[in-house]
Amino acid sequence: MKMKKKYWPLVLGAAIALGVFIGGKLNFTDSSDRIFTSNSKKDKLNRLIDYIDYEYVDDVNTDSIVDVTVNGILENLDPHSVYIPKDEMQEVTENMKGDFVGIGISFYTHNDTITVIRTLEGGPSEKAGLKAGDRIITANGDSLFGRDLENGDLVKKLKGLIDTKVNLEIIRRGYSKPLAFTVTRGHIPIKSVDAAYMLADSLGYIKINRFAESTYREFKTELNKLQALGATQLALDLRENPGGFLGVAEKIIDEFLEDKTLILFTKNKSGQIEKNYATSRGDFENGKVYVLIDENSASASEIVAGALQDNDKGVIVGRRSYGKGLVQREMQLGDGSAVRLTVSRYYTPTGRSIQRAYDEGNGDYFDDYYSRIESGELFDASKIEVADSLKFITPKGKIVYGGGGIIPDVFVPVDRAMNNETLLYLYRRGLINNFAFEHLERDREAYAKQTRQDFISFYEVDDAVIDEFQEYLEIKGRTSSVFVTYKEEIKHYIKAAIAEQLFGTGAFEEVLNQRDIMIEKIIHLSAGVIKTVAETADSNGQGFDAINKDLPKAQTEQEVDNDILND
Repeated sequence: MKMKKKYWPLVLGAAIALGVFIGGKLNFTDSSDRIFTSNSKKDKLNRLIDYIDYEYVDDVNTDSIVDVTVNGILENLDPHSVYIPKDEMQEVTENMKGDFVGIGISFYTHNDTITVIRTLEGGPSEKAGLKAGDRIITANGDSLFGRDLENGDLVKKLKGLIDTKVNLEIIRRGYSKPLAFTVTRGHIPIKSVDAAYMLADSLGYIKINRFAESTYREFKTELNKLQALGATQLALDLRENPGGFLGVAEKIIDEFLEDKTLILFTKNKSGQIEKNYATSRGDFENGKVYVLIDENSASASEIVAGALQDNDKGVIVGRRSYGKGLVQREMQLGDGSAVRLTVSRYYTPTGRSIQRAYDEGNGDYFDDYYSRIESGELFDASKIEVADSLKFITPKGKIVYGGGGIIPDVFVPVDRAMNNETLLYLYRRGLINNFAFEHLERDREAYAKQTRQDFISFYEVDDAVIDEFQEYLEIKGRTSSVFVTYKEEIKHYIKAAIAEQLFGTGAFEEVLNQRDIMIEKIIHLSAGVIKTVAETADSNGQGFDAINKDLPKAQTEQEVDNDILND
């Protein structure tokens, strides 16, 4: 007897319900499908949160409890597995993507008002007619001034969806009434290449601040320009670069290494090894490369330095790098938050792991910088601790070491003058930048006809500007003896700050580099004035061991030679 069609949906529904019920009672073990299903450990956490939600005597924000719990779990894994809360995801994503939607200005809050430092070249604000020095007082009728507004709140009012319009009211010097502007929001790049220019006739320079999605495109564009200008040598500045995407670092390395050369390999929990090789597309394989690193060069920066050092390509210059040899993968948690979980370790081509130990806890791990200062390592190469058990040999016989960062081929100590603690404080607190802005505001016309190159090459900050800065600090309630000892260094930072506000970040870097002892070392190396470890090593090959024996005195003494310091 055939069942009538009208009963089929009822029977089908009953069968599905029965299947779900029976399936819930069955015990399937050791299946990858159970990774995200219920178990006693997860149930315990869920129950605890429910008890707090419904039974605890006071109202509690359980979202914050979950955040604390997640952070607590990750802190017991390794220093680089981190939780990204929902409210931070957009900023993190924009930073690594390399752009955001906005109006294209750099600004700071001056006298409780958003003040334009400079407009992005070709950006929405420049197209609309905004200028440096403009004060933005409203956006779509909302006030943008007042002591209670934080920078984050101000930025939110200026950001929005692509191609949407924001109506701004502007106060501009020389006009008695506010001016009205309509700006159409657009994609604003977050530059990861800070500067690119020629250091010498055949020596180009590129500084990368992180490895974001857009970094390789930026790098490749600038490299092509430098090669067109005659660059056959390149100084790749990765100082203070905390890393980023592994794949982007590999693309940059590929520009320097020949086809089928090993870049690195990774090993995961199960011991699975994945090797990554260079391709035939590199455009700088025959060029000479110098990689600048310091104690804050980490992760992808160390991958670049390690790959080139282990393949005897180029020269690593600077100080021992951070020491991060772990690879993270970002995983979404379903509520807009995410976790970056360590999924493997990476190794340089010779087999080195440069991850420093973290078995004493995250606190000691992140305080390692202070340990390096106390040991004298930042000023003297001989203070760098190495272990013979972590000695590796490159194809050409150079000795390199694993176990806590990339040790440079040519050591350059910290410049005590340009890195004076008080001077850096004045810069990092924004006091030098804010002063530079107010100095420009008093007479922008005096700089209007200055070209970028003329300013960088010929402009000098005179003593009158220094006196002006001292008065500015006194008004701010800050006095310092730094003017007595480091007057010339202060002048240089002020010049760099003015250059940035007039011409952009690249001009800032180019000015600072004029007094940078590591840049001077690169120029001397490229000209053959100084020999590298590889060039001074004996026929058996040395490596870091040669630094204290064969290299010039400036590379092992706490102070550098006067000819470099004073140039």
